[in-house]
Amino acid sequence: MRANLTPRHGEVVVDGLRLHYLAWGDPSHPPILMLHGVGQQAHSWDFVAMDLGQDHYVVSLDQRGHGDSDWAPDRDYSPEAYQRDLDGVVDQLGLTNFLLVGLSMGGMNAIRFAARRQHELRGLVVVDMGPEIIERGGREIRNFMAMDDELDTFEAFVERAAKYNPLRPKDSFRGSLQHNLKQLPNGKWTWKYDKFFRDPTVERTRQDLWPYVRQLRLPVLVVRGEKSHVIGEEQARVFVEALPDAAYVVIPDAGHLVPGDQPDRFSDALREWLRTRKPEGIR
Repeated sequence: MRANLTPRHGEVVVDGLRLHYLAWGDPSHPPILMLHGVGQQAHSWDFVAMDLGQDHYVVSLDQRGHGDSDWAPDRDYSPEAYQRDLDGVVDQLGLTNFLLVGLSMGGMNAIRFAARRQHELRGLVVVDMGPEIIERGGREIRNFMAMDDELDTFEAFVERAAKYNPLRPKDSFRGSLQHNLKQLPNGKWTWKYDKFFRDPTVERTRQDLWPYVRQLRLPVLVVRGEKSHVIGEEQARVFVEALPDAAYVVIPDAGHLVPGDQPDRFSDALREWLRTRKPEGIR
């Protein structure tokens, strides 16, 4: 990467739930709020934030039940709960005229937030998510998350992740998993995120994003990983064509987790959009 910024840790409390975030860069610079996908955490954006933090104020949130944020004691991980959290984070941090970036689940949450509060946004970036997806890709993610969640060694999780996503070297997973795993008192390792998300008995209902997509009038950048199993060209084009002010980019050699697979290319694409389209919110 081109830079090596160190993030600052912070937290806010929303409805009694402690939400942890990382912040890069000068708070006086244009703000960016980044939302990770299910089973991920704020550090999923590290390499992108290191670059963008040179001239932006980048905030990466551990969404409820993930990373170093609290688990919901009532297991409320509904879309409405995530929206309440975002309202609290944005208001408490005083974010205005900001760029909202969301991957996968974070993209769904970002779309809903943008539909409600788009006049406060500079623009919206949706990464490998949209109102239509490839169902097989969603099942693959759920099946991966439902695998045995206690393994004897940290390295065993590295091997599992590398097998699931061969687009990255193992060293990349060793770096990212140190923030997404914890060691149990019995010496085994497990995920940090709430067991709710890896419980195969929990019924999953996909959100209908179309009512929110149809409300969007702000500049939107849609990003797809070239080798994604979640969003294909057809699904991405349907999404883009439904938006009045949209740009679309495909990141080569990236799967669903675009900013982790190809952080430099993702950052370059976002910067190019900011440079050429100059998104300034609703016009």
